Amino acid sequence: MIVLDEKSGIITLHTKNTTYQMKAGSHGVLLHTYYGPRIGDGDLSYLIRCTDRGFSPNPSEAGLDRAFSLDTLPQEYSTCGVGDFRLPSLELEPEDGSRLSDLRYKGVERRPGKYNLPGLPAFFGGEEWETLTVTLEDAATQVEVELLYGVLEEEDLITRAAWIVNRGSRTVRLRQAASLCLDFSGPMELITFDGCHAMERQMSRAPLRPGIQSAESVRGTSSHHHNPFVILCEEGAGEEQGLCYGAALVYSGSFQAAAERTHLENNRLTMGIHPYHFRYALGPGESFVTPEAAMVCSPSGFGEMSRHFHRAIREHLLRDPWKGERHPVLINNWEATEFHFDAEKLVDIAREAAALGIEMFVMDDGWFGKRDTDYSGLGDWQVNQKKLPGGLEALVPRINELGMSFGIWVEPEMVSEDSDLYRAHPDWALGVPGRSRTRGRSQLVLDFSRREVRDHIYGELKKVLDSAKIRYIKWDMNRSLTDVWSAALPPERQGEVYHRYVLGLYEMLERLHTDYPDVLIEGCSGGGGRFDAGMLYYTPQIWCSDNTDAIDRLRIQYGTSFCYPVSTMGAHVSAVPNGLTGRSVPMETRGVVAMSGTFGYEMDLGKCTAEEKETVREQTKRFKGWWQLIQEGDYYRLTDPFGGGAFTAWEHVSGDRREALVSIVMETARATPPFSVLRLRGLDAGALYQVNGSEELWRGDVLMNAGWPLPLPTGDYQAMQLYLCAKRPSSC
Repeated sequence: MIVLDEKSGIITLHTKNTTYQMKAGSHGVLLHTYYGPRIGDGDLSYLIRCTDRGFSPNPSEAGLDRAFSLDTLPQEYSTCGVGDFRLPSLELEPEDGSRLSDLRYKGVERRPGKYNLPGLPAFFGGEEWETLTVTLEDAATQVEVELLYGVLEEEDLITRAAWIVNRGSRTVRLRQAASLCLDFSGPMELITFDGCHAMERQMSRAPLRPGIQSAESVRGTSSHHHNPFVILCEEGAGEEQGLCYGAALVYSGSFQAAAERTHLENNRLTMGIHPYHFRYALGPGESFVTPEAAMVCSPSGFGEMSRHFHRAIREHLLRDPWKGERHPVLINNWEATEFHFDAEKLVDIAREAAALGIEMFVMDDGWFGKRDTDYSGLGDWQVNQKKLPGGLEALVPRINELGMSFGIWVEPEMVSEDSDLYRAHPDWALGVPGRSRTRGRSQLVLDFSRREVRDHIYGELKKVLDSAKIRYIKWDMNRSLTDVWSAALPPERQGEVYHRYVLGLYEMLERLHTDYPDVLIEGCSGGGGRFDAGMLYYTPQIWCSDNTDAIDRLRIQYGTSFCYPVSTMGAHVSAVPNGLTGRSVPMETRGVVAMSGTFGYEMDLGKCTAEEKETVREQTKRFKGWWQLIQEGDYYRLTDPFGGGAFTAWEHVSGDRREALVSIVMETARATPPFSVLRLRGLDAGALYQVNGSEELWRGDVLMNAGWPLPLPTGDYQAMQLYLCAKRPSSC
């Protein structure tokens, strides 16, 4: 609910459990007054104290009032170069070469529904949303900034973006344009989700110290190394207690989420496109739209914050062709064959899988062009007839006859130097004339900022997709951007290439979504190198990590779950010993971990023992029976896998609290282990639950407060699952 008090200049956004307030204050400065647990209407600007602070300048409108300074005021969208020395939201560069922005309040508008952002992913919805537009102006350049707010009251979600318009008669360049700015007071902690390839989204937590701390990427993608989701929280906040604020950027390129603690012990968080190599020209009448940022404030800890994000993303961001239906259980051939396969080998793998209840076969890298290694072939999206005689027209019906649907791997943003495409169009790859190009995974990056490049690649992919019945695409991207220079832009506009690349990627994915609405697209970037809310708008599931080791995945999927729902996490059972860690984990445990994701297999099932095959059959059957509870239920992190405990546990609870599934993975066994009790969450306290079909009944409050006694581990990496069903006639 949005409440406007035009007389006092107070603007209040209420969600179910939180309140967000700003005020058009003295001299037209838009002040941020409050964001926290829901309270009644009123003017909260009394919390702002204006006193003279040394070396804090005063705007000319303040006259001799030395207490009024942009350097000390909490602002809704911070300025640059005119007295506020903290993190800026907007930095303008007019033709005179100055680097200032001085924004003042101009007007406000409220309307029902949710705004949308042209060319950019964004949360969507209808009457359950409200939109607020607050207009600010930099008088000297006549640049207007429309601050957009979307309010999804039920999920405590507030989205933000900025629409920047040049109303003047001269070109202005943007040097920085944040999507979000939040000012807070008091001691706080910053939580980021960091890592590297094959160990993504590892939780990192530390108190905000004086100065600037950030999570960011200049790689052209959101990256394996820092995720564009952060949390600010009060000291001591945990899963079920404490005030916390989550912020996610709906963007897939270079980003910056920066938190600053000032000399006055205030805090500012900004989030948006990274200013590195960003210089975007706006001619008279032209506009720029920042990516969307989404915020959730939870007065009740991280768990409630996560569940709000999960529900909002599932219902208002994912455009899933199988929405409300179960995704097929799939098998991918990569770990079984890598590049070395032919049609007969693929059909053999599919035949083994179909007999065990697996429903989709996905053909990975190596099916096109001259592609026997990763040194060649990218860009030549024509079927390799030597490997696949007759092309997909011959292969796919054979897979379909087994009762399986068919999916395919592609990497459209890349080109190999040993390819027909590169030989014909070397200038289509990013690269600076006169400099040698930097390779990554022996490949170059196509300039997706150029329409002719996108049109060619899309045309080649379309021929492939039209040649056979393809229901799934795995869209990969296996390197970071370097040598970022486009032959299609003049020197003064090269600072636009990083962002234009991302817009080009989105345009390609939108075309796929429009032309093939029934095809599921799974995102991938060397695994989880582009796992962000922006990609989820186009690819409703993303390969969580190239690391399929079940024990490492406990930590990767744990960190991912703080923002992103289980249904978005690509997770498969792979062969052991694991190719990255050398660790051997029981098949049952690998299955339990993969079930808290999209679920599938990456192995040659023909090499499995009869016992292992029976385990695959049973796991697949279990997942099919529980998929709705797992994918759409409320998610609870029962333990912290970084906490050094003897086991890791998590729980899925149905919306009506009648069902729950608890998954437990033991770590390494040791002699004389302690007795462990697991306390569940989210149950109906007064309900009686059956556990794994036993006739014994357990009260919900007993399971949540006294707990469930865990058996002593009998070996390393053992797993178990508890299925709980509230006892009522025909309910279990």
